[in-house]
Amino acid sequence: MADSVSTADLARWMHAFAELVTEHKDNLTALDAAIGDGDHGANMDRGMRAGIAAIDEAAPDTPRALFTKLGMTVVSTVGGASGPLFGTLFLRLGSALGDSTEVSPTELAAALRAGLDGVVARGKAEPGDKTMLDALAPAVTALESAAAAGTSRSEALQLALSAAEQGRDATTPMLARKGRASYLGERSVGHQDPGATSAALLLAAAVRAPL
Repeated sequence: MADSVSTADLARWMHAFAELVTEHKDNLTALDAAIGDGDHGANMDRGMRAGIAAIDEAAPDTPRALFTKLGMTVVSTVGGASGPLFGTLFLRLGSALGDSTEVSPTELAAALRAGLDGVVARGKAEPGDKTMLDALAPAVTALESAAAAGTSRSEALQLALSAAEQGRDATTPMLARKGRASYLGERSVGHQDPGATSAALLLAAAVRAPL
């Protein structure tokens, strides 16, 4: 991976994520209706719209300012578990990236690892629990490996997206052990996890932007 990422690049990534959430809102809601409250799509769409409006208005000039504003807005506007989890992800990203106006690929991968650690601490989930972690964790690992190998940024992001999508798809046969889906027991098997689906969209947005 080569070339640095600017705050403007990171903002463009979040814009692309918000667009993808809007595009997939109905599918996210349908997935959640099968094993949850049926509001994941609407909640994520509302939260990301509010988050984008907040960062556009504030025009943050550092990654810390960008993700702190976004994270706090998402926490306050997204219902259910998704608000605290995605909000924590963004807040940890901002804290890890700090005030540097240019972020190296290795620093970005490390920041995503910090964000992932925040999600784990907040949600108390593990890989295989049928949560957003099942898509996010393999994506972060793939990005870290690509950064260490010096892979081009575009290829590294594609590898991370592929890992996220494989992790998302792998949630379908899983038995949910966390969240509302866990209340269903065996009935949760055979349904793709909406949180993992949203997490995969985050990586898809990095490719779409492109980051």
